Amino acid sequence: MGRIRFFPGGCGMKNKNGLAICFLAALTAAVWGKSTMEPTKLNLSSESFQSGEGIPASYTCLGENISPELHWTGVSEKTLTFALICDDPDAPGRIWVHWVIYNIPIEKEVFKSTFKLLEAFPKKEISDKGIRQGTNDFGKIGYDGPCPPSGTHRYYFKLYALDTVLGLKAGASKLQLLAAMKGHILAETQLMGTFSK
Repeated sequence: MGRIRFFPGGCGMKNKNGLAICFLAALTAAVWGKSTMEPTKLNLSSESFQSGEGIPASYTCLGENISPELHWTGVSEKTLTFALICDDPDAPGRIWVHWVIYNIPIEKEVFKSTFKLLEAFPKKEISDKGIRQGTNDFGKIGYDGPCPPSGTHRYYFKLYALDTVLGLKAGASKLQLLAAMKGHILAETQLMGTFSK
């Protein structure tokens, strides 16, 4: 709700249809408020694995179980922080959460073109830069990698650019993070990798 699609010439045309579109858009915006979502320009990549391809064992329960390197570009200057969720929609019975991390800072005075999370990000609640991590579905803080019971599963790393620093305490769940981000998401993107035992 709150997102209006404007068609070329809709408001500029001097006819009944054009006026109706403008009136409806204004009414809807007044009722629901303006969305903060911008057209997505974010591009999330990894040096650890390629989009749509297999995740190496070192980033899974069969290896060192460390988080992969992640980097992204296309950041709006309105962005204050980033958040990231990694989950598995192919897990039996539910979407399984592997990583919840937020308040990844952006330094305006040295605004970079590329931002990144290094490989093997420490598994602690709050980093020295104020980055906070939540609780995954293994009941642990930080990243726990793919560990499917059988078959090939997909793992989505979902990145969000936010216009705020979240007041959310460390240890939050995915659902708590999603609720806290509501109305603050400027753009989002994702990267998917696969793994099978």
